[in-house]
Amino acid sequence: MTGRFRPIAIIETVTFPKIELHVHLEGTVRPPTLMQIARRNGLALPADTIEGLAELYRFTSFRHFLDVWTLTTRALQTARDFRQVVVDYAAEAASHGAVYLEGIFAPSEPVQRGCSWDEVYSGYCDGAQEATELHGVQVRLTPDIARSHLEEIAEINAGYAVAYAGRGIVGLGLGGDEARFPPELYRRAFAIGRDGGLGSVPHAGEAAGAASVRGALEALGADRIRHGIKAAADGGLVRELADRGTVLDVCPVSNVRTRSVASLAEHPLPDLVAAGVSCSVSTDDPAMFDTDLTREYAAAAQLGVSGRECYAAGLRGALCDDELRDRLRATGQAFDWGTPVLAGECD
Repeated sequence: MTGRFRPIAIIETVTFPKIELHVHLEGTVRPPTLMQIARRNGLALPADTIEGLAELYRFTSFRHFLDVWTLTTRALQTARDFRQVVVDYAAEAASHGAVYLEGIFAPSEPVQRGCSWDEVYSGYCDGAQEATELHGVQVRLTPDIARSHLEEIAEINAGYAVAYAGRGIVGLGLGGDEARFPPELYRRAFAIGRDGGLGSVPHAGEAAGAASVRGALEALGADRIRHGIKAAADGGLVRELADRGTVLDVCPVSNVRTRSVASLAEHPLPDLVAAGVSCSVSTDDPAMFDTDLTREYAAAAQLGVSGRECYAAGLRGALCDDELRDRLRATGQAFDWGTPVLAGECD
């Protein structure tokens, strides 16, 4: 396994409330759900048992991650599929104490395979509503623009995101190869999103350096940065992030798995927090990186960042309305954060 990572030993006596701002819904699909959806759609898989699929999910490299990602996204073909992945993940997140989450999805990928934009958007939006009704987790959505797709497609995607803003879409993201496709290429698409009232939540500073984060702030008007950890190498940028109050969506286990950091012990999260940068904690692609929300918060605790701090940062970064923010704040205030609930052991 990459990244010198030992499994975290978790002791959780109390499930405390958690906010998750960075989870790719396609990356939440675990083997039983993938098998169910693939059979429903008549898609052959490389294994014909759940145990066999689980072996395929054992992360070995970033290339392996991309292979499993492709396998999963090919299986998701209908509005029913998109709805299901939201509902299923909300149930999982709720079991770890989640009270609010912002799910990411990449609409242009299924559209390229023949789905309509409306089918993709309506499926995910219906899932967000159903997830809240069934599991009590407030779910909002932040579709990603794929960096590898044409700028024209990015602008169409932004237009649909704005059109569905009344159904749970709250932000517009940007994902993919940071080095080859810098933020500046997507100014017009993000202008469409901002003009339509959506937040700007691009990925930056995960694989690429501080320039990627600066580009996201200046060209895309980023309200939050997904990952952003490479900003730690630039003291001036760290001060700017702290002064702006820009929240970073940090995914510690994912960063180790993908070798964005060499080990958890070397993760810049505690340095960023010490410098005054607000850092929320999320799972990124939990099914593919063998993680969950409890494990991520445990990793943060191992680095000296408490669940209370993570919740507060999540509250600051959430793209929700004031009424819901007040309710989430009340949830955090009502919880007794004095009880130590997490312990872990990592390299």
